[in-house]
Amino acid sequence: MNFGVPKEARPSELRVGLTPAGVYALTQAGHTVFVERDAGAAASFDDNEYRAVGAQVVYSADEVWGRADVIAKVSRLTEREYPLLHSQQTLLSFMHLAVASRDLADALRAAQATSIAYELIQNDQGALPVLMPTSQVAGRLAPIIAGEWLESSRGGRGILLSGITGVPPAAVVILGAGSVGANALRAFVGSGSQVTILDTRYDRLEPLCEQFNGRVTTLLATPYNLQRVLKFADVVIGAVLVPGQRAPILISREMLRTMRRRAVLIDYAIDQGGCAETSRPTTHDNPTYVVENVIHYCVPNVTARVARTASHALTNAALPYLLEIGARGIEPALQADSALQRGLQVLNGTVV
Repeated sequence: MNFGVPKEARPSELRVGLTPAGVYALTQAGHTVFVERDAGAAASFDDNEYRAVGAQVVYSADEVWGRADVIAKVSRLTEREYPLLHSQQTLLSFMHLAVASRDLADALRAAQATSIAYELIQNDQGALPVLMPTSQVAGRLAPIIAGEWLESSRGGRGILLSGITGVPPAAVVILGAGSVGANALRAFVGSGSQVTILDTRYDRLEPLCEQFNGRVTTLLATPYNLQRVLKFADVVIGAVLVPGQRAPILISREMLRTMRRRAVLIDYAIDQGGCAETSRPTTHDNPTYVVENVIHYCVPNVTARVARTASHALTNAALPYLLEIGARGIEPALQADSALQRGLQVLNGTVV
């Protein structure tokens, strides 16, 4: 089977759909892999590394898309990529169709292509195996981002996350105790911050409470609790997720007005629409804006800040599914693998 790895076209997207290690696994299995020139350059993967593991490095996106049966991408298609789709082609990427332009679904239908959303691949235990490692990276980035935007030079509150003797640490509130939230919690606790985490599910909070033995505050995510903790937060992490649906709005503009001046809101739910009324997507080139005196950081592809680590994480998680598709073909693979089937959004132009 022919696989294609195009260079990402979305602005500030520095990750790559497959690392050389992933390409090697596919070529060793007898498949052909076409990689667009410089596809991995922003993640510090040289074209020669791809050639060394058997990839054919080609010089245009048109050639990659034209020759590949399966496209492995990171971000969903941009408008200029729509015409590159062709019949019987399979696309795997983070699609986020719930908040995408309707034109994307129309393009997939018109091309009679097949689309599998990485973020919707879900095993029988309810885990999201491809999304999870990306969520881990995002969560562990949270203190780095928060620390930067709390700095006085960035217009923040001028607070050190850890505090020092005689000076309290930053107060961090995390909304959601899934993979992003739990990893952010661990990273913030490691930084010495004072952390409160909220979730609607007691079963997610209980193991975190036991693991950190009283070093964090766990609360059920009720409107009362949310309003109470936001008033004292220096940093708020939005880490809520409803797979395949728009993120719920948890923070209203009125709530923002009660927050500390120049507090930082990092809305990781922005790739599904955002969990604050005032959230809108930003980019790595211009990542923040201020509403009601609260700094908003709303970059959907946040893990592109560490593009090499994030690309390795994605490849590790996605490769088993790519190998399965290569070995069986797309429709038999979907029939054999219920997790892959749950990620299916469009099959040969038909929305499922």
